[in-house]
Amino acid sequence: MRWTPFTIAPLILLFGACGEGADQPAAGAGETEAETATAAEAEEDADVIEVRMITDDNGNYYEPSGIEAHRGDTLRFVLVSGVHNVALPDSTNPGKPNMPGSGPMLQLPGQTYDFAVDFPPGEYNFQCDPHAALGMLGTLEVEDD
Repeated sequence: MRWTPFTIAPLILLFGACGEGADQPAAGAGETEAETATAAEAEEDADVIEVRMITDDNGNYYEPSGIEAHRGDTLRFVLVSGVHNVALPDSTNPGKPNMPGSGPMLQLPGQTYDFAVDFPPGEYNFQCDPHAALGMLGTLEVEDD
């Protein structure tokens, strides 16, 4: 192989990128062992809760439509059929701060939308924006740990 500036330059860039961030502290630097262990335990205890979004002869709905979760869990909305999203609107969750708003419209079966449950304990309402009036509603109960 003949080495030219055009064949060497990409190699220099590739290998140069490998060393980027070497002088950055490792993730978790500055944490005590107990804090690191507690964070790891919380991640192990966290669940991914799958909620299917469906359009069929029964209408438009979430399955399940009633969810129990803990802080740190992840809700994974999976499109089965139809075109749907998930939203936690302020109008149906009055006085509850930091609602994630509306997620993207999922259009292809198998597409997913995840969000972390990072709310204080209580009941929260969610909906599919275009199908809320047709009853595509759900509730999320965030429980104490």
